[in-house]
Amino acid sequence: MLLKEHKELKEAIIQLPQKEKDKILLRLIAKDKVLTEHLHFNLLEDASDLDQRFGKLKDEIDDAVSLLKDQRKYSSKDTLTMIRKLNGCINHHFKVTKDLNTEIELRIYLLNVVPLTFEEAVFSAGYKFQEKLNTYFLKTTLALFKKIGKLHEDLRYDFKSSFDAILNRIENSKMAAASKELGLPKEL
Repeated sequence: MLLKEHKELKEAIIQLPQKEKDKILLRLIAKDKVLTEHLHFNLLEDASDLDQRFGKLKDEIDDAVSLLKDQRKYSSKDTLTMIRKLNGCINHHFKVTKDLNTEIELRIYLLNVVPLTFEEAVFSAGYKFQEKLNTYFLKTTLALFKKIGKLHEDLRYDFKSSFDAILNRIENSKMAAASKELGLPKEL
């Protein structure tokens, strides 16, 4: 049921006493964890808190990559699992803060530090995950490229060198041919 389709309900809500409206609003907000966090961020936090959230997430990326590389033999499956989890954390960060710049910066950072080469044989069970990782990496890069393309020219310039590093990693890997098919450029 959409509120705009029920004008009588909308009018009835407007006519409710302020105390009743506040009570209903607080109950509704409590049901949505992301909305609660978003409101907390908007109403009670400032720019320094955004920097703190950004730093914390960047440290989380560093810790995850470091933990992965510390394993004696990490695989493409481990990397794929990690990159998906961290992308979810970045999505959550964006839903809460609605800050496009830090979202893009975090995604670029993640794609630049994640390992892409593994010692897996073609017939090993882990090799299929290498292909899945490559596909995921390319699609994430393509989505990021489109997002950066919508930014103002000056902001695009700020991300150019770090995004070009991702494109260079792709170009110097087995993903180069698939990258051309997807329409990724060689530089931003």
